[in-house]
Amino acid sequence: MKEPSFTIGIEEEYLLVDPKTRDLAIDPPEEILKECQEKLPDHQVTPEFLRSQIEIGTRVCSNISEARAALSELRSTVAAVAEKHGLRLMAASTHPFADWHLLKHTARERYDTIARDLQAVVRRLMICGMHVHCAIEDQEMRIDLMNQVTYFLPHLLALSTSSPFWRGEVSGLKSYRLSVFDSLPRTGIPDRFDSWGEYQRLVNVMVEAGSIEDGSKIWWDLRPSSKFPTLEMRMTDVCTLMEDTLCIAAIYSSLLRMLYRLRRNNQRWRIYPTTLVAENRWLAQRFGVEGKLIDLGIVGQVPAGDLIEEIIELVREDAEALGCLEEVLHARKIIARGTSAERQLKIFNDAVEAGEDLKIALHKVVDQVLEETVSGLN
Repeated sequence: MKEPSFTIGIEEEYLLVDPKTRDLAIDPPEEILKECQEKLPDHQVTPEFLRSQIEIGTRVCSNISEARAALSELRSTVAAVAEKHGLRLMAASTHPFADWHLLKHTARERYDTIARDLQAVVRRLMICGMHVHCAIEDQEMRIDLMNQVTYFLPHLLALSTSSPFWRGEVSGLKSYRLSVFDSLPRTGIPDRFDSWGEYQRLVNVMVEAGSIEDGSKIWWDLRPSSKFPTLEMRMTDVCTLMEDTLCIAAIYSSLLRMLYRLRRNNQRWRIYPTTLVAENRWLAQRFGVEGKLIDLGIVGQVPAGDLIEEIIELVREDAEALGCLEEVLHARKIIARGTSAERQLKIFNDAVEAGEDLKIALHKVVDQVLEETVSGLN
């Protein structure tokens, strides 16, 4: 059995913010995208559905060290170009108070088609995510590992949460982004497939039925990429701190190597009903890393931090083999100091308790997220 390469690629979506109003830039200059593309020819810098967004993608990285250098270059360059045009870069899955009714979608054929087909559910897509690609070259293995690694996705979501606000209100969720994204079709936990052929037949039926043009319009939390020989993890919020992004990418790739190792020894992780995994997804979305998740082995709720600690030990051998143990261990720091969602809520609550009005409190949240987005970059 040939071992996968486990090369990785990271995609992040950012928001463009007016530093004076702290609101989203409704009509940012097109030159921002062009300049970023010119300065970053080895990476991807592309528009997103809303004009106030920009998406980046690293080149194929052989390990986390390469991914760190690539992501640092991308964040710092895009941030510098945005500042040249009077804007700031925000890595958070929702803006604390922006109103989607005021935003414009990007004038591209792809986005025009999506806007026409999906109507209001896509017009309110004022959200950003983070995707991690991990190369699993063998198609049958890719499907098999997709079935198994789905169990761990809520744990990664809990580590990533950065969207506690929606249109100026505390949503009560640590990842409100998923509530918005789930209104789109073909989202959520992926189906279980017995083979690559079964998955491909599903895609073909949807294409022949006229529902989608290709597999890229299937927006599950985890999917085989339609462009690359990778398994693309899509459940997580975009992390405000780059170190948190790298941690999640390291855990995800280490989990896949662990599952490959089991497969090589004729073993496998138990595949649980989708409803149970979806319940953990909801718990992670609602409470984040400070809450509890269901341990499906003992059938009881356990602090998310305890389960993530178990994952660290589960993949330690694989993280060492992939050269990313330090990044995996960073999960302990996330648990100790909280995710972006927890920090945003603390800033907001402290300001309100100090007597600040809601507008000022929300502005303080924006300022903090803007600073964290570019902190720790080379």
